[in-house]
Amino acid sequence: MKIKTIYTCENCGYQSPKWLGKCPDCNEWNTFSEKTETKQAAGKKSIAEKPQLSRLVDVESKKSERLLTGIGEFDRVMGGGIVKDSVTILTSPPGGGKSTLSLTVACRLAEQGYRVLYATGEESESQIKNRADRILEDIDRNIWILADTSMDAVLQAIAEVDADFIILDSIQTFSLAEFFPSRAGNPTQTMECASALVQSAKNKQRQRAVLMIGQMNKNDEIAGLRALEHLVDTVLVLEGEGLDELRGLIATKNRFGSTGEMGFFAMTEKGMTSIDNPSAYFITKRDKYMQVSGSAVTVLREGSRPVVAEVESLVSQSFTPYPSRISEAMKKDTLHTLLSILEQRGGIKLYDKNVVVKTTGGLALKEQAANLAVLMSIVSSVKNKPIPTDWAFLADVGLTGELKRVPAMESRIKELDRMGYGVIVTAGGGEYGLQLSHANVKECHNLQQVIQLILSEK
Repeated sequence: MKIKTIYTCENCGYQSPKWLGKCPDCNEWNTFSEKTETKQAAGKKSIAEKPQLSRLVDVESKKSERLLTGIGEFDRVMGGGIVKDSVTILTSPPGGGKSTLSLTVACRLAEQGYRVLYATGEESESQIKNRADRILEDIDRNIWILADTSMDAVLQAIAEVDADFIILDSIQTFSLAEFFPSRAGNPTQTMECASALVQSAKNKQRQRAVLMIGQMNKNDEIAGLRALEHLVDTVLVLEGEGLDELRGLIATKNRFGSTGEMGFFAMTEKGMTSIDNPSAYFITKRDKYMQVSGSAVTVLREGSRPVVAEVESLVSQSFTPYPSRISEAMKKDTLHTLLSILEQRGGIKLYDKNVVVKTTGGLALKEQAANLAVLMSIVSSVKNKPIPTDWAFLADVGLTGELKRVPAMESRIKELDRMGYGVIVTAGGGEYGLQLSHANVKECHNLQQVIQLILSEK
């Protein structure tokens, strides 16, 4: 139960949440009197009602129905589509592509006959229309637009449209009249608006899917209380700088799929394009006659999927006492450690060399599986010795110079074989038992053996 204090004009009945000397409606002075109202909290049952208990063993288990958008990378990250009674929140830095991706999802669902409501508190209807004209070939009539910051109006529109899918852009711009004078963006308003949407989505008589867009603060987190992330079923983070083409969509929470699943998109003039074959996107296509020095290939794990990545290195003579160590793809401390291993255990002197490391497509090197490929790209550059285009490297390198196995070797090797790589250099001691169509796995025990293998290759 909630007790609310209001002030009512005795002359005309105008109500205000605070006392006013002059009524703004009838212009009379000193006519406001204090009254209190007792309201049942929205979405909560009376304490007097008997709870409906069930034994867990008797509860019927059923698979969640899903809405497939046809956007390969989005459906993958969601765990196979959008669950019909789920609530998802999508966040990214300003300009990251949240609204563009949401509008694309709305269009794909509308084309399948689903009724979609796009409620925006940040942009006008004409702004949404201009974006839709730019990124969509055709705008389906199953999409309704509401430009308003009132959550009460949104809930009314949901019922009027009988929407199957609701987009709210963004949750921090909406407010419920019941919690006035708390302004939009206030933690109370944000949580209550989100709770109202959760209640609407999970109604047993009429299930709906909800996608809320959430603003991101300067700490790269969803603005507001952390409880908002606990309330929803799925939390999606869209990574990527405003000027970069590459966008990464990661599920940091997913009750209906794999947490940590990653999808890739390219931001183009026509909107967000799904990169359905990332392994082809993150490498440079060369034939065997176009070999270049300073390039090596490895496989990274992005979520549950192996992705082939190309590491590029440039080693040049330094004319200063402190050579440059530049890395756009990995932490500088990690690069310094690898260079120390290469000098001490591999016999490659770099004390007077500048070293620059990056990846094709801007993919981040977050795991140790790429360490051998990084070192081999540096060796290739400093020796001006091209690595064959169908070779790949898959191992970590210890401080002793020994090669070490990495997790999920089988799936990584299968991906390289699928992409047509002929030689995979990895750590010794592995028994994979895989049926490979192209690849030949070469096992080495230390860094020196791999360097000799590369330098002796004709």
